[in-house]
Amino acid sequence: MTKEQINKLLLDGEFHDTSQRPELVETHISWVLITEHFVYKIKKPIQYSFLDFSTTDKRKYYCEREIELNKRLTEDIYLDVQAVRESKDGYFMGGEKGEIIDYAVKMRKLDRNKQMDKLLLNNQVTLHGIKDLAEKIAGFHQHTTIIYHKDFLDVQKLFIDLEGERDYLREHLNANNSIIINRAIETSNRFIDSSKGLLANRLKQGLFRDCHGDLHSRNIFLLPSPQPFDCLEFNDDYRQIDVLNEIAFLCMDLDAFGRSDLAEYFLNCYNDFFPIIKTEEERRLFVYYKSYRSNIRAKVNSLRARTTENDKERSQCLGEADKYLHLMDSYIKMVGSK
Repeated sequence: MTKEQINKLLLDGEFHDTSQRPELVETHISWVLITEHFVYKIKKPIQYSFLDFSTTDKRKYYCEREIELNKRLTEDIYLDVQAVRESKDGYFMGGEKGEIIDYAVKMRKLDRNKQMDKLLLNNQVTLHGIKDLAEKIAGFHQHTTIIYHKDFLDVQKLFIDLEGERDYLREHLNANNSIIINRAIETSNRFIDSSKGLLANRLKQGLFRDCHGDLHSRNIFLLPSPQPFDCLEFNDDYRQIDVLNEIAFLCMDLDAFGRSDLAEYFLNCYNDFFPIIKTEEERRLFVYYKSYRSNIRAKVNSLRARTTENDKERSQCLGEADKYLHLMDSYIKMVGSK
């Protein structure tokens, strides 16, 4: 679909299970339509080096894939794939009338006040909730598919990509960020070179698994049972990672919220349920993965700042990039100090 068609669907489209006009939330890869009881997610017709939604058939496939993968972690949230149709009478979500022009993932709407990021902002995340979440993620990791063939050095290549944002961030933030980026990349290269044996052993031991891939607080509802949702469906390689890499993302996110206490508690609880950190070498790898995750967040926010035409949004993105650069720097100093 095009943005014009999405706007027409919002204004005049027919939804068979609701009469309420949807609210639109737009991401860089999807349009999310929110009604009173349901959420519909339509993938944008785009193609990048890591993602291909360029045809209707591919978007249908990834809608089906999204439901299949997310049902591993959620309960009664991901419902089915709905056809988006067009006829001379307008646009329709579901039903049989009209020609199919696209597809949408249909989800049950949950209380957005229970999203973990909002609860963190309101200081409403409890130790009990963290323990339940750790138990859920550890159980998921223990039973998901083991990956035995993987380029475990890809994390180093992805880390180096931040170099492409160095000049832009130096120009729009300050020169010190250039120093931070250079130091981080140099330390990352040394660390990975010295850790190839450790990574190879972790792959051999079955600690690379088919994970969630995007595990941070905005993708978790803390309900009576924690519900991590919106896992990565569009690129298997991004999702099939070291389980330490997966939980490092969430712990880094908690650190970014100023809740390092919750990050440490989550890690300890997770490690009790699924002991994967037994040595100082593995603890150091965990910190490296946190530096990698903050590196990626800095890069993503820099790219968003580059592309937005809204000055306020650009300023916000640059502020986020600066925050994650300094967080990365704090981690990388710990990695490089030993």
